[in-house]
Amino acid sequence: MNKAFKMSEQEQNASKMWSGRFREPLNKRFEDWQRSFPFDVRLLSYELFASKAHARMIAAAGILSDEELQQMLTGLTEVMHTSIRESRELLARAGHKRPDGDFLDLMHAIVLLAPEAEDIHHFTELQLTKIIGPLALKLHTGRSRNEQIATDMRLFVREAIDTTITGLSAWTDALLTLAEEAGDAAMPSYTHLQRAEPVLIAHWLLAYVSMAERDITRFVDARKRLNLCPLGSGAIAGATLALDRAIAAEALGFDAPTPNSMDATSDRDFALEFTQAASVLGLHMSRFAEELTLHATAEYGFLDLPEAFSTGSSAMPQKKNPDFTELIRGKSARLIGSATALSVLIKGLPLAYNKDLQEGQEPVFDAADTLAGMLSILPDFTRALKFREAHMKAASASGYLNAMAAATYLSNKGIPFRKAHEIIGNAVRLGLESKRELEAIPITELQLLSPAFEEDFYAAITLEATLDCHDVIGGTARPRVKQALEDARKRLSGIN
Repeated sequence: MNKAFKMSEQEQNASKMWSGRFREPLNKRFEDWQRSFPFDVRLLSYELFASKAHARMIAAAGILSDEELQQMLTGLTEVMHTSIRESRELLARAGHKRPDGDFLDLMHAIVLLAPEAEDIHHFTELQLTKIIGPLALKLHTGRSRNEQIATDMRLFVREAIDTTITGLSAWTDALLTLAEEAGDAAMPSYTHLQRAEPVLIAHWLLAYVSMAERDITRFVDARKRLNLCPLGSGAIAGATLALDRAIAAEALGFDAPTPNSMDATSDRDFALEFTQAASVLGLHMSRFAEELTLHATAEYGFLDLPEAFSTGSSAMPQKKNPDFTELIRGKSARLIGSATALSVLIKGLPLAYNKDLQEGQEPVFDAADTLAGMLSILPDFTRALKFREAHMKAASASGYLNAMAAATYLSNKGIPFRKAHEIIGNAVRLGLESKRELEAIPITELQLLSPAFEEDFYAAITLEATLDCHDVIGGTARPRVKQALEDARKRLSGIN
Protein backbone atom coordinates (compact mmCIF):
# COMPACT_ATOMS: atom_id res chain seq x y z
CA MET A 1 0.00 0.00 0.00
CA ASN A 2 2.81 2.36 0.86
CA LYS A 3 4.58 1.48 -2.40
CA ALA A 4 1.44 2.14 -4.42
CA PHE A 5 1.00 5.49 -2.70
CA LYS A 6 4.56 6.49 -3.55
CA MET A 7 4.10 5.52 -7.20
CA SER A 8 1.04 7.73 -7.37
CA GLU A 9 3.05 10.65 -6.01
CA GLN A 10 5.81 9.97 -8.50
CA GLU A 11 3.34 10.00 -11.36
CA GLN A 12 2.17 13.45 -10.27
CA ASN A 13 5.70 14.78 -10.85
CA ALA A 14 6.26 12.83 -14.08
CA SER A 15 5.37 15.73 -16.39
CA LYS A 16 7.68 18.18 -14.63
CA MET A 17 10.92 19.18 -16.36
CA TRP A 18 12.74 18.39 -13.11
CA SER A 19 11.05 15.06 -12.23
CA GLY A 20 13.14 12.14 -10.97
CA ARG A 21 14.78 13.39 -7.81
CA PHE A 22 11.47 14.27 -6.12
CA ARG A 23 8.99 11.83 -4.61
CA GLU A 24 6.67 14.14 -2.70
CA PRO A 25 4.17 16.10 -4.80
CA LEU A 26 4.19 19.89 -4.74
CA ASN A 27 1.90 21.70 -2.40
CA LYS A 28 -0.94 22.74 -4.69
CA ARG A 29 -1.06 26.35 -3.52
CA PHE A 30 2.71 26.67 -3.86
CA GLU A 31 2.61 25.11 -7.30
CA ASP A 32 0.03 27.60 -8.54
CA TRP A 33 1.72 30.52 -6.80
CA GLN A 34 5.19 29.88 -8.22
CA ARG A 35 4.07 29.36 -11.83
CA SER A 36 5.42 31.95 -14.23
CA PHE A 37 3.45 30.73 -17.23
CA PRO A 38 0.56 33.18 -16.69
CA PHE A 39 2.95 36.03 -17.52
CA ASP A 40 5.90 34.51 -19.37
CA VAL A 41 3.46 33.05 -21.93
CA ARG A 42 4.05 36.26 -23.87
CA LEU A 43 7.57 34.99 -24.57
CA LEU A 44 6.19 32.14 -26.69
CA SER A 45 7.42 33.46 -30.04
CA TYR A 46 10.88 34.14 -28.63
CA GLU A 47 11.02 30.72 -26.96
CA LEU A 48 10.19 29.02 -30.25
CA PHE A 49 12.69 31.19 -32.14
CA ALA A 50 15.44 30.35 -29.65
CA SER A 51 14.46 26.67 -29.58
CA LYS A 52 14.88 26.44 -33.33
CA ALA A 53 18.35 27.95 -33.00
CA HIS A 54 19.21 25.45 -30.27
CA ALA A 55 17.92 22.59 -32.43
CA ARG A 56 20.27 23.63 -35.22
CA MET A 57 23.15 23.83 -32.76
CA ILE A 58 22.63 20.35 -31.32
CA ALA A 59 22.08 18.96 -34.83
CA ALA A 60 25.50 20.29 -35.76
CA ALA A 61 26.85 18.44 -32.70
CA GLY A 62 25.35 15.16 -33.95
CA ILE A 63 22.46 14.95 -31.47
CA LEU A 64 19.80 15.24 -34.18
CA SER A 65 19.86 13.76 -37.67
CA ASP A 66 18.91 15.95 -40.60
CA GLU A 67 15.49 14.32 -40.67
CA GLU A 68 15.01 14.80 -36.93
CA LEU A 69 16.08 18.44 -37.19
CA GLN A 70 13.54 19.12 -39.89
CA GLN A 71 10.85 17.37 -37.88
CA MET A 72 11.82 19.42 -34.83
CA LEU A 73 11.74 22.74 -36.71
CA THR A 74 8.39 21.92 -38.29
CA GLY A 75 7.00 20.87 -34.93
CA LEU A 76 8.13 24.12 -33.27
CA THR A 77 6.40 26.13 -35.97
CA GLU A 78 3.28 24.05 -35.44
CA VAL A 79 3.38 24.79 -31.70
CA MET A 80 2.68 28.43 -32.49
CA HIS A 81 -0.03 27.70 -35.05
CA THR A 82 -1.75 25.16 -32.81
CA SER A 83 -1.57 27.40 -29.74
CA ILE A 84 -3.11 30.36 -31.57
CA ARG A 85 -5.81 28.22 -33.21
CA GLU A 86 -6.82 26.50 -29.98
CA SER A 87 -6.80 29.76 -28.02
CA ARG A 88 -9.09 31.37 -30.59
CA GLU A 89 -11.42 28.39 -30.39
CA LEU A 90 -11.46 28.77 -26.61
CA LEU A 91 -12.29 32.48 -26.90
CA ALA A 92 -15.09 31.70 -29.35
CA ARG A 93 -16.60 29.07 -27.03
CA ALA A 94 -16.47 31.57 -24.19
CA GLY A 95 -18.47 34.06 -26.26
CA HIS A 96 -15.64 36.56 -26.53
CA LYS A 97 -16.63 39.70 -28.45
CA ARG A 98 -13.60 39.30 -30.70
CA PRO A 99 -12.96 35.57 -31.18
CA ASP A 100 -9.69 36.34 -32.94
CA GLY A 101 -8.69 38.20 -29.79
CA ASP A 102 -6.00 40.78 -29.29
CA PHE A 103 -2.52 39.69 -28.26
CA LEU A 104 -3.12 39.64 -24.50
CA ASP A 105 -6.47 37.87 -24.89
CA LEU A 106 -4.81 35.14 -26.93
CA MET A 107 -1.99 34.76 -24.43
CA HIS A 108 -4.46 34.45 -21.55
CA ALA A 109 -6.37 31.79 -23.48
CA ILE A 110 -3.14 29.86 -24.14
CA VAL A 111 -2.49 29.73 -20.40
CA LEU A 112 -5.95 28.26 -19.88
CA LEU A 113 -5.14 25.57 -22.45
CA ALA A 114 -2.26 24.21 -20.36
CA PRO A 115 -2.99 24.39 -16.61
CA GLU A 116 -0.18 21.92 -15.96
CA ALA A 117 2.54 24.06 -17.58
CA GLU A 118 4.97 25.65 -15.10
CA ASP A 119 6.45 28.17 -17.49
CA ILE A 120 6.87 28.95 -21.16
CA HIS A 121 9.66 26.36 -21.48
CA HIS A 122 7.53 23.61 -19.98
CA PHE A 123 4.57 24.58 -22.16
CA THR A 124 6.68 24.42 -25.30
CA GLU A 125 7.99 20.97 -24.42
CA LEU A 126 4.48 19.68 -23.63
CA GLN A 127 3.03 21.04 -26.86
CA LEU A 128 5.94 19.87 -28.97
CA THR A 129 5.61 16.37 -27.49
CA LYS A 130 1.96 16.29 -28.53
CA ILE A 131 2.96 17.16 -32.08
CA ILE A 132 6.13 15.11 -32.74
CA GLY A 133 6.14 12.63 -29.88
CA PRO A 134 9.18 11.52 -27.83
CA LEU A 135 11.60 13.22 -30.24
CA ALA A 136 10.60 16.48 -28.52
CA LEU A 137 12.47 15.39 -25.39
CA LYS A 138 15.76 15.54 -27.31
CA LEU A 139 15.41 19.32 -27.65
CA HIS A 140 16.50 19.93 -24.07
CA THR A 141 19.82 18.17 -24.67
CA GLY A 142 22.67 20.48 -23.78
CA ARG A 143 20.60 23.33 -22.37
CA SER A 144 18.97 24.65 -19.19
CA ARG A 145 15.98 26.80 -18.48
CA ASN A 146 18.42 29.29 -16.96
CA GLU A 147 19.95 30.06 -20.35
CA GLN A 148 16.57 29.80 -22.07
CA ILE A 149 14.93 32.57 -20.09
CA ALA A 150 18.04 34.74 -20.36
CA THR A 151 17.84 34.34 -24.14
CA ASP A 152 14.09 34.86 -24.39
CA MET A 153 14.26 38.02 -22.32
CA ARG A 154 17.11 39.42 -24.40
CA LEU A 155 15.08 38.80 -27.53
CA PHE A 156 12.05 40.46 -25.97
CA VAL A 157 13.99 43.52 -24.79
CA ARG A 158 15.75 43.84 -28.13
CA GLU A 159 12.41 44.00 -29.93
CA ALA A 160 10.98 46.38 -27.30
CA ILE A 161 13.95 48.69 -27.89
CA ASP A 162 13.38 48.62 -31.64
CA THR A 163 9.70 49.43 -31.12
CA THR A 164 10.59 52.26 -28.75
CA ILE A 165 13.09 53.78 -31.16
CA THR A 166 10.47 53.68 -33.91
CA GLY A 167 8.00 55.46 -31.63
CA LEU A 168 10.59 58.00 -30.56
CA SER A 169 11.47 58.72 -34.18
CA ALA A 170 7.79 59.36 -34.91
CA TRP A 171 7.58 61.76 -31.95
CA THR A 172 10.69 63.69 -32.97
CA ASP A 173 9.29 63.96 -36.49
CA ALA A 174 6.07 65.39 -35.05
CA LEU A 175 8.02 67.87 -32.91
CA LEU A 176 10.09 68.99 -35.89
CA THR A 177 7.01 69.36 -38.08
CA LEU A 178 5.32 71.46 -35.41
CA ALA A 179 8.48 73.57 -35.04
CA GLU A 180 8.72 74.13 -38.79
CA GLU A 181 5.07 75.19 -38.91
CA ALA A 182 5.63 77.65 -36.04
CA GLY A 183 8.21 79.52 -38.11
CA ASP A 184 9.31 82.74 -36.39
CA ALA A 185 6.48 82.76 -33.84
CA ALA A 186 7.72 83.63 -30.34
CA MET A 187 6.80 82.67 -26.81
CA PRO A 188 8.07 83.49 -23.34
CA SER A 189 10.62 81.15 -21.81
CA TYR A 190 10.72 80.59 -18.07
CA THR A 191 13.16 80.13 -15.24
CA HIS A 192 11.84 79.50 -11.73
CA LEU A 193 8.39 79.49 -13.42
CA GLN A 194 8.87 83.24 -13.98
CA ARG A 195 8.98 84.74 -17.46
CA ALA A 196 12.60 85.09 -18.51
CA GLU A 197 13.29 85.87 -22.18
CA PRO A 198 11.43 85.43 -25.45
CA VAL A 199 12.32 82.39 -27.54
CA LEU A 200 10.98 80.95 -30.74
CA ILE A 201 8.30 78.31 -30.27
CA ALA A 202 10.48 76.21 -32.55
CA HIS A 203 13.41 76.66 -30.16
CA TRP A 204 11.29 75.41 -27.26
CA LEU A 205 10.16 72.37 -29.26
CA LEU A 206 13.75 71.64 -30.26
CA ALA A 207 14.63 71.32 -26.58
CA TYR A 208 12.43 68.22 -26.48
CA VAL A 209 13.94 66.97 -29.73
CA SER A 210 17.33 67.13 -28.01
CA MET A 211 16.00 65.13 -25.08
CA ALA A 212 14.48 62.53 -27.40
CA GLU A 213 17.74 62.25 -29.35
CA ARG A 214 19.58 61.44 -26.12
CA ASP A 215 16.90 58.87 -25.33
CA ILE A 216 17.39 57.23 -28.71
CA THR A 217 21.15 56.98 -28.16
CA ARG A 218 20.58 55.39 -24.75
CA PHE A 219 18.38 52.70 -26.27
CA VAL A 220 20.77 52.16 -29.16
CA ASP A 221 23.69 51.73 -26.75
CA ALA A 222 21.72 49.36 -24.55
CA ARG A 223 20.79 47.29 -27.60
CA LYS A 224 24.45 46.91 -28.58
CA ARG A 225 25.38 45.64 -25.13
CA LEU A 226 22.53 43.14 -24.87
CA ASN A 227 23.05 41.64 -28.31
CA LEU A 228 25.02 38.60 -27.16
CA CYS A 229 23.58 35.08 -27.10
CA PRO A 230 23.38 33.08 -23.81
CA LEU A 231 22.50 29.77 -25.52
CA GLY A 232 25.17 27.20 -24.75
CA SER A 233 25.76 28.51 -21.23
CA GLY A 234 23.95 25.60 -19.58
CA ALA A 235 22.66 25.99 -16.05
CA ILE A 236 25.78 27.79 -14.82
CA ALA A 237 29.05 26.28 -16.03
CA GLY A 238 28.45 25.97 -19.77
CA ALA A 239 26.97 23.22 -21.93
CA THR A 240 28.31 19.70 -21.44
CA LEU A 241 28.30 19.11 -25.20
CA ALA A 242 30.79 20.47 -27.70
CA LEU A 243 28.30 22.96 -29.12
CA ASP A 244 29.19 25.56 -31.71
CA ARG A 245 27.58 28.47 -29.94
CA ALA A 246 28.11 30.74 -32.93
CA ILE A 247 25.40 28.77 -34.78
CA ALA A 248 22.69 29.85 -32.33
CA ALA A 249 24.04 33.38 -32.03
CA GLU A 250 23.94 33.87 -35.79
CA ALA A 251 20.51 32.25 -36.16
CA LEU A 252 19.03 34.65 -33.59
CA GLY A 253 20.69 37.79 -34.94
CA PHE A 254 23.07 38.20 -32.01
CA ASP A 255 26.55 39.59 -32.58
CA ALA A 256 28.32 36.76 -30.73
CA PRO A 257 27.89 34.29 -27.86
CA THR A 258 28.16 35.61 -24.30
CA PRO A 259 31.73 35.22 -22.97
CA ASN A 260 30.94 33.83 -19.49
CA SER A 261 28.30 31.24 -18.61
CA MET A 262 27.82 32.37 -15.01
CA ASP A 263 27.24 35.94 -16.07
CA ALA A 264 25.06 34.94 -19.01
CA THR A 265 22.55 33.01 -16.93
CA SER A 266 22.30 35.58 -14.14
CA ASP A 267 22.80 38.86 -16.01
CA ARG A 268 19.82 41.18 -16.18
CA ASP A 269 21.76 44.35 -16.93
CA PHE A 270 20.06 44.47 -20.32
CA ALA A 271 16.64 44.56 -18.66
CA LEU A 272 17.82 47.13 -16.14
CA GLU A 273 19.29 49.36 -18.85
CA PHE A 274 16.08 49.12 -20.84
CA THR A 275 13.88 50.09 -17.91
CA GLN A 276 16.27 52.84 -16.81
CA ALA A 277 16.35 54.31 -20.31
CA ALA A 278 12.57 53.99 -20.35
CA SER A 279 12.31 55.86 -17.05
CA VAL A 280 14.44 58.75 -18.37
CA LEU A 281 12.34 58.89 -21.52
CA GLY A 282 9.27 58.89 -19.30
CA LEU A 283 10.66 61.88 -17.41
CA HIS A 284 11.12 63.77 -20.66
CA MET A 285 7.63 62.98 -21.91
CA SER A 286 6.27 63.95 -18.51
CA ARG A 287 8.02 67.35 -18.60
CA PHE A 288 6.56 67.98 -22.05
CA ALA A 289 3.13 66.96 -20.80
CA GLU A 290 3.45 69.19 -17.74
CA GLU A 291 4.34 72.25 -19.81
CA LEU A 292 1.44 71.65 -22.17
CA THR A 293 -0.91 71.18 -19.24
CA LEU A 294 0.19 74.54 -17.83
CA HIS A 295 0.17 76.30 -21.21
CA ALA A 296 -3.39 75.14 -21.86
CA THR A 297 -4.75 76.75 -18.69
CA ALA A 298 -6.68 80.02 -18.85
CA GLU A 299 -3.88 81.58 -16.81
CA TYR A 300 -1.35 80.92 -19.61
CA GLY A 301 -3.66 80.63 -22.62
CA PHE A 302 -0.88 79.63 -24.98
CA LEU A 303 -2.56 76.70 -26.72
CA ASP A 304 -5.75 74.81 -27.30
CA LEU A 305 -5.72 71.16 -26.33
CA PRO A 306 -6.94 68.91 -29.17
CA GLU A 307 -10.47 67.78 -28.38
CA ALA A 308 -9.71 64.32 -29.77
CA PHE A 309 -7.30 63.78 -26.87
CA SER A 310 -9.32 65.43 -24.10
CA THR A 311 -12.46 64.71 -22.11
CA GLY A 312 -14.95 66.80 -20.17
CA SER A 313 -16.20 66.96 -16.63
CA SER A 314 -19.24 64.99 -15.54
CA ALA A 315 -20.22 67.89 -13.31
CA MET A 316 -18.92 71.09 -14.95
CA PRO A 317 -20.13 71.53 -18.54
CA GLN A 318 -17.47 74.08 -19.48
CA LYS A 319 -14.47 71.87 -18.73
CA LYS A 320 -11.99 70.42 -21.24
CA ASN A 321 -9.58 68.33 -19.23
CA PRO A 322 -6.00 67.50 -20.29
CA ASP A 323 -6.44 63.75 -19.81
CA PHE A 324 -3.70 62.70 -22.18
CA THR A 325 -0.99 64.92 -20.73
CA GLU A 326 -2.01 64.01 -17.19
CA LEU A 327 -1.85 60.30 -18.01
CA ILE A 328 1.57 60.77 -19.59
CA ARG A 329 2.73 62.25 -16.28
CA GLY A 330 1.14 59.39 -14.38
CA LYS A 331 2.50 56.61 -16.56
CA SER A 332 6.02 57.97 -16.26
CA ALA A 333 5.77 56.92 -12.60
CA ARG A 334 5.17 53.33 -13.71
CA LEU A 335 8.33 53.44 -15.79
CA ILE A 336 10.35 54.69 -12.85
CA GLY A 337 8.76 51.99 -10.70
CA SER A 338 9.82 49.24 -13.10
CA ALA A 339 13.43 50.39 -13.10
CA THR A 340 13.43 50.69 -9.31
CA ALA A 341 11.91 47.23 -8.85
CA LEU A 342 14.60 45.65 -11.02
CA SER A 343 17.40 47.48 -9.24
CA VAL A 344 16.19 46.33 -5.84
CA LEU A 345 15.62 42.79 -7.13
CA ILE A 346 19.11 42.34 -8.54
CA LYS A 347 21.24 44.18 -6.01
CA GLY A 348 21.64 41.34 -3.50
CA LEU A 349 21.66 38.24 -5.70
CA PRO A 350 24.69 35.93 -5.56
CA LEU A 351 25.84 34.24 -8.75
CA ALA A 352 24.37 32.71 -10.73
CA TYR A 353 20.67 32.09 -11.45
CA ASN A 354 18.18 32.56 -8.60
CA LYS A 355 14.41 32.14 -8.73
CA ASP A 356 14.13 35.79 -7.68
CA LEU A 357 14.90 36.69 -11.29
CA GLN A 358 11.47 35.38 -12.25
CA GLU A 359 10.12 38.55 -10.61
CA GLY A 360 12.16 40.63 -13.04
CA GLN A 361 10.05 39.70 -16.05
CA GLU A 362 6.83 41.56 -15.27
CA PRO A 363 8.46 44.97 -14.68
CA VAL A 364 10.11 44.65 -18.10
CA PHE A 365 6.84 43.65 -19.74
CA ASP A 366 5.03 46.51 -18.06
CA ALA A 367 7.67 49.05 -19.05
CA ALA A 368 7.54 47.87 -22.67
CA ASP A 369 3.73 47.98 -22.75
CA THR A 370 3.60 51.38 -21.05
CA LEU A 371 6.12 52.89 -23.46
CA ALA A 372 4.40 51.38 -26.48
CA GLY A 373 1.08 52.84 -25.36
CA MET A 374 2.48 56.31 -24.72
CA LEU A 375 4.42 56.47 -27.97
CA SER A 376 1.50 55.14 -30.02
CA ILE A 377 -0.46 58.32 -29.22
CA LEU A 378 2.12 61.03 -28.49
CA PRO A 379 3.13 61.75 -32.13
CA ASP A 380 -0.47 62.27 -33.31
CA PHE A 381 -1.24 64.34 -30.22
CA THR A 382 1.82 66.52 -30.85
CA ARG A 383 0.87 67.13 -34.48
CA ALA A 384 -2.63 68.17 -33.40
CA LEU A 385 -1.43 70.94 -31.07
CA LYS A 386 -2.54 74.46 -31.98
CA PHE A 387 -0.69 77.43 -30.51
CA ARG A 388 -2.32 80.79 -29.85
CA GLU A 389 0.55 82.57 -31.51
CA ALA A 390 -0.82 86.11 -31.16
CA HIS A 391 -1.26 85.66 -27.41
CA MET A 392 2.16 84.07 -27.06
CA LYS A 393 3.74 86.95 -29.00
CA ALA A 394 2.03 89.51 -26.79
CA ALA A 395 3.31 87.69 -23.71
CA SER A 396 6.81 87.68 -25.22
CA ALA A 397 6.75 91.40 -25.92
CA SER A 398 5.73 92.54 -22.44
CA GLY A 399 6.92 92.15 -18.88
CA TYR A 400 10.48 93.37 -19.58
CA LEU A 401 11.55 90.16 -21.28
CA ASN A 402 13.86 92.33 -23.39
CA ALA A 403 15.88 93.39 -20.33
CA MET A 404 18.72 91.01 -21.19
CA ALA A 405 18.89 92.46 -24.70
CA ALA A 406 18.89 95.94 -23.18
CA ALA A 407 21.82 95.08 -20.91
CA THR A 408 23.61 93.61 -23.93
CA TYR A 409 23.04 96.89 -25.78
CA LEU A 410 24.87 98.80 -23.04
CA SER A 411 27.57 96.16 -22.87
CA ASN A 412 28.15 96.62 -26.59
CA LYS A 413 28.59 100.34 -25.87
CA GLY A 414 31.56 99.51 -23.67
CA ILE A 415 29.87 99.42 -20.27
CA PRO A 416 30.92 96.42 -18.13
CA PHE A 417 28.07 93.92 -18.09
CA ARG A 418 27.73 93.96 -14.31
CA LYS A 419 27.22 97.77 -14.47
CA ALA A 420 24.94 97.43 -17.51
CA HIS A 421 22.87 94.92 -15.55
CA GLU A 422 22.46 97.44 -12.73
CA ILE A 423 21.48 100.28 -15.07
CA ILE A 424 18.82 98.20 -16.84
CA GLY A 425 17.57 97.03 -13.44
CA ASN A 426 17.03 100.68 -12.54
CA ALA A 427 15.29 101.22 -15.88
CA VAL A 428 12.97 98.27 -15.19
CA ARG A 429 12.16 99.68 -11.76
CA LEU A 430 11.37 103.02 -13.39
CA GLY A 431 9.09 101.24 -15.84
CA LEU A 432 7.34 99.32 -13.08
CA GLU A 433 6.71 102.47 -11.08
CA SER A 434 5.33 104.31 -14.09
CA LYS A 435 3.68 101.27 -15.67
CA ARG A 436 5.69 101.52 -18.90
CA GLU A 437 7.68 98.93 -20.85
CA LEU A 438 11.32 99.75 -21.59
CA GLU A 439 10.53 100.77 -25.17
CA ALA A 440 7.97 103.30 -23.86
CA ILE A 441 10.46 105.18 -21.66
CA PRO A 442 11.73 108.31 -23.47
CA ILE A 443 15.42 108.52 -24.27
CA THR A 444 15.76 111.61 -22.11
CA GLU A 445 14.72 109.66 -19.01
CA LEU A 446 16.96 106.73 -19.89
CA GLN A 447 19.94 109.06 -20.33
CA LEU A 448 19.49 110.16 -16.73
CA LEU A 449 20.40 106.57 -15.85
CA SER A 450 23.32 106.41 -18.31
CA PRO A 451 24.56 108.71 -21.09
CA ALA A 452 25.28 105.58 -23.17
CA PHE A 453 21.61 105.34 -24.18
CA GLU A 454 21.01 106.58 -27.72
CA GLU A 455 18.12 106.44 -30.18
CA ASP A 456 19.32 103.10 -31.56
CA PHE A 457 18.42 101.57 -28.18
CA TYR A 458 14.80 101.02 -29.22
CA ALA A 459 15.77 99.03 -32.32
CA ALA A 460 17.97 96.82 -30.13
CA ILE A 461 15.10 95.78 -27.85
CA THR A 462 12.36 94.89 -30.33
CA LEU A 463 11.08 91.34 -30.08
CA GLU A 464 12.96 90.36 -33.24
CA ALA A 465 16.20 91.97 -32.04
CA THR A 466 15.82 90.37 -28.64
CA LEU A 467 15.51 86.98 -30.28
CA ASP A 468 18.37 87.54 -32.71
CA CYS A 469 20.86 88.81 -30.16
CA HIS A 470 21.19 85.19 -29.04
CA ASP A 471 23.21 84.49 -32.16
CA VAL A 472 25.24 81.47 -31.04
CA ILE A 473 25.08 77.77 -31.72
CA GLY A 474 22.14 76.52 -29.69
CA GLY A 475 20.67 80.03 -29.31
CA THR A 476 17.19 81.21 -30.20
CA ALA A 477 18.23 83.69 -32.93
CA ARG A 478 16.01 83.07 -35.93
CA PRO A 479 18.75 82.01 -38.37
CA ARG A 480 20.26 79.71 -35.71
CA VAL A 481 16.94 78.00 -35.06
CA LYS A 482 16.32 77.55 -38.77
CA GLN A 483 19.71 75.89 -39.09
CA ALA A 484 19.10 73.81 -35.96
CA LEU A 485 15.88 72.48 -37.49
CA GLU A 486 17.67 71.48 -40.67
CA ASP A 487 20.48 69.82 -38.72
CA ALA A 488 18.03 67.90 -36.53
CA ARG A 489 16.18 66.64 -39.61
CA LYS A 490 19.44 65.34 -41.07
CA ARG A 491 20.52 63.65 -37.84
CA LEU A 492 17.19 61.98 -37.25
CA SER A 493 16.83 60.86 -40.86
CA GLY A 494 19.86 58.69 -40.22
CA ILE A 495 18.00 56.98 -37.37
CA ASN A 496 14.78 56.54 -39.29
